[in-house]
Amino acid sequence: MLAEPIKEENILELVVDNSYNETELVRNARQGDGNCFKRLFEINVNRIYAFCLRMAANPQLAEEITQDVFVKAWENLHKFRGESKFSTWLHSIAVNEFLTQKRMQKRFMQRFTSTDDVLKYDRHGEKPEVHFNTNIDLENAISSLPEQAKMVLILHDIEGYKHKEIAEMINIEVGTSKAHLHRARKILREELSK
Repeated sequence: MLAEPIKEENILELVVDNSYNETELVRNARQGDGNCFKRLFEINVNRIYAFCLRMAANPQLAEEITQDVFVKAWENLHKFRGESKFSTWLHSIAVNEFLTQKRMQKRFMQRFTSTDDVLKYDRHGEKPEVHFNTNIDLENAISSLPEQAKMVLILHDIEGYKHKEIAEMINIEVGTSKAHLHRARKILREELSK
């Protein structure tokens, strides 16, 4: 379940609570302090969900991946070395979870049999759904990008990560990250100029 939006009566509580220290929260969470992990969750859940939603373009799948990210983070907290920010580590888990989902989906789709007999599957009397809106918005354009280009674009331009961080997160070279970003931006310009 995603974190609830901040209510007005809790704003003062957040302003007064300036004891947020990521290193301390992670250390205490590693020692089994569920409240510290809950605080790490609350700090990061909306950003991780937004990333997953942009990648998956499906709210239910994004929520499922987000939940999986935090379950994996809790289970593997002992593996977090502190060489990067905790949020960067969470994003790398989100990238891996998203790619795992895509692989599972691909394997699932390969189980279906293709057929040349279209009439066999024709739905009698049903009219196909037609969309007359030909304007392409940014979210649709982003969702149509190739997976790695989309991932790099979101991590760099939306989430604000540097190419070195992205390269470490998704296990590619810095130059490859830059090339993916260039390609993604070029495709977006072409799509949005149609």
